[in-house]
Amino acid sequence: MSKAEEFEELRPLLFAIAYRILGSVSEAEDAVQETWLRFAGSATSPRSVRAFLSAVVTRISIDVLRSARVRREEYVGPWFPEPLLADPYEDPARSAELADSVSMAALVLLERLSPLERAVFVLREVFGFGFPEVASAVGRSEAACRQLAVRARRHMDAGRPRFEADRREREELAARFFDALREGDIDGLRELLAADVQMVGDGGGKAPQLARAVVGTEKVARLLGSVGPLLTRVDVAFEPHEVNGQPGAILRDRDGRVLTAMAFDVLDGRIQTIRSVLNPDKLAHVGPVGDAWAVDREVKQARRPSS
Repeated sequence: MSKAEEFEELRPLLFAIAYRILGSVSEAEDAVQETWLRFAGSATSPRSVRAFLSAVVTRISIDVLRSARVRREEYVGPWFPEPLLADPYEDPARSAELADSVSMAALVLLERLSPLERAVFVLREVFGFGFPEVASAVGRSEAACRQLAVRARRHMDAGRPRFEADRREREELAARFFDALREGDIDGLRELLAADVQMVGDGGGKAPQLARAVVGTEKVARLLGSVGPLLTRVDVAFEPHEVNGQPGAILRDRDGRVLTAMAFDVLDGRIQTIRSVLNPDKLAHVGPVGDAWAVDREVKQARRPSS
């Protein structure tokens, strides 16, 4: 097998590692490409190509994350990861860990860890790497990595969200939600939302977004019930889609361009959190991005009573 073939076989794993460390599709793809360049330019043949490439992409991702954290501290409004529509890596033996770790809720929680803690957690807890491999990847002793893993696990366990396990039930709930949203059915929305539901958006100062999170069944239902029909009136389409392993949708304008990626946390048959990514910089990998400001103006115009 050639170097290129070996690399392509492992590309899904490398991207999956990088995305969980970085929370960015574009930065993860760049990290994987840089890993290939280093592998292709290496004169030595590693004993384990998987371990070698995983270590390289981890080190690159840690370096990128360290510089990204400075930018994220200055970010306008809430920061959410770039939406991931499909995880390229599959491992039946670790399907639960993989699904939970890619959710928006988990990635937001991972942001609170140091880059080293985050990398150790991803390699050890998500992908099941042994501590010798983890230590080699992050350039620390096994003992230090065990301590990092304990701290990271403790923090993640304290805030780890729980999700509805049944995929069909989640999809059915999402379908009912979008039907009620289009129709402005406030009562129907109330039935689907948890008592302490939160709705929050990430526009990064580059798209219309809520000034603050909207909390509570009544407030969220009334807001959505008023906006949903207006979006339909200006030809915004709700395209149901799994986003970061959870039910959600891609919102598109009348020309099919992407406006928003929306993801839900679902538990006990109710929607607990609604997260919307509106920042156009985070949507380019999904498809051509529309003008959310123009759509916002249309919605405001549609809200005005006709004379």
